[in-house]
Amino acid sequence: MQAVQTTTEQQLEDAFYIRKKVFVEEQKVPLELEIDEFENESAHFVLYDQDEPIGAGRFRTIDKIGKVERICIMPSYRGMGAGKIIMQTIEHFAKDNKIQQLKLHAQTYAIPFYEKLGYKVCSEEFMDAGIPHKTMIKQVNEEKTLLD
Repeated sequence: MQAVQTTTEQQLEDAFYIRKKVFVEEQKVPLELEIDEFENESAHFVLYDQDEPIGAGRFRTIDKIGKVERICIMPSYRGMGAGKIIMQTIEHFAKDNKIQQLKLHAQTYAIPFYEKLGYKVCSEEFMDAGIPHKTMIKQVNEEKTLLD
């Protein structure tokens, strides 16, 4: 399995395909909420097993904080490390772009997954697209001082 930042139209279509399968078809999120006005300002990522797209996610920067969004894995690949691979790829992208803090809105069932990756819950539960979520944060680029 390998995650890549999308650089071609086909890769972007693959990312949207996975998002539609997981969020729209499986979780019943309305398409107009899933594909939104932030698509053009986001970096998109797709996870492949050989040539088959199996996961996706996106990243955007809001007030110098990296926002990790739309992380999804096809059902047959869950529990096999696929989510960790795409998250690590996005975190490397954030570090390369000098982002120091990441934020995401985790579906509550997925909180243990994100906690294993170092994210910490920082909000009360809220509903998004009819699904309970909590905000989580993680520091990824610590400022270095001259004493380090």
